[in-house]
Amino acid sequence: MKTLIVGHDDARQLLPMSECIDVMEDLFKTLARGDAVLPLRQFIVQPDKKGMFGVMPAYLGSPKSVGGKFITVFNSNQDTRFESHQGAILLFECENGRLLAVVDATTVTNIRTAAASGAATRALARKDAHALAILGSGTQASTHLAAMRAVRDVTSVRVWSRNPEHARRFAEAEGSEKLRVAATPSVEEAVSKADLICTTTAATSPILMGEWISPGAHINAVGASIPGYRELDSRVVAMSTLYTDRRESLFNEADEYRVPLKEGAISEGHLRGEVGEVLVGKIEGRTSDAEVTLFKSHGLAVEDLAAACHIYAKAGEKHLGTWVDFTGERELRSQ
Repeated sequence: MKTLIVGHDDARQLLPMSECIDVMEDLFKTLARGDAVLPLRQFIVQPDKKGMFGVMPAYLGSPKSVGGKFITVFNSNQDTRFESHQGAILLFECENGRLLAVVDATTVTNIRTAAASGAATRALARKDAHALAILGSGTQASTHLAAMRAVRDVTSVRVWSRNPEHARRFAEAEGSEKLRVAATPSVEEAVSKADLICTTTAATSPILMGEWISPGAHINAVGASIPGYRELDSRVVAMSTLYTDRRESLFNEADEYRVPLKEGAISEGHLRGEVGEVLVGKIEGRTSDAEVTLFKSHGLAVEDLAAACHIYAKAGEKHLGTWVDFTGERELRSQ
């Protein structure tokens, strides 16, 4: 039995941002139709608290597939040559359970996370949004810049990082004659008059305050995807129309929802719905140019599965990846 192995370079070629945004839109619609099985992810934390290991299984009805992501998360890798998220996605078919592909999870996670924000931004942000603020200066900052540029005419970018030198390097690397990218010394300055705000940090306590946000802004809150992490203060959530990728994940994993709820800053009915429900017409999206919209992203196993399906389908056409023999077939003997 042949199984496709897709490494970093091939995965990046097979999953360009613009295509991945379309894949995420289709995936969100599939979720909204109930055609997926998605348990909450499970993590174990090392005794020294340095890193975590996560298991994220899923079934997807379209394209029909089953599998999961196995990943380590080491936020302390920020100052090393290693990514914070590393692992593999296993893609199986649903007829005989064959292992179709093993795909580099680091590359897919980096792209699909930003692509999900891109799909949400295309559905929720003002059409004329052009001023972008990025909080954080790592890999997700770069991929979110690409995603925002794919769905809106971004003309200016301000970036903030806890490490000012990292922000300066990001601005220097991403800026060009066609796009001005400026590092700012504070979050408040970065988000002032911003139409689009992407939070991509590993903050455990809020860095973005509600009083700094302009009317009509759209926020993609990405960095805090498990309990114990928050990038937004309660006022940000209370003043925004809240959307998410999946209700169950929001209710069980998002302190950016659970803390304001416990404080009484919001009620249980504060969530308008899932982005997929906007895309299939079940609920309203943005209702005015002054409305502040918030997409709370968690990163779902079905996103990895959908991305892996896309990569698998294209790999044969592009002659990329490596095929290897895996045990799985047996010789059938006549009676």
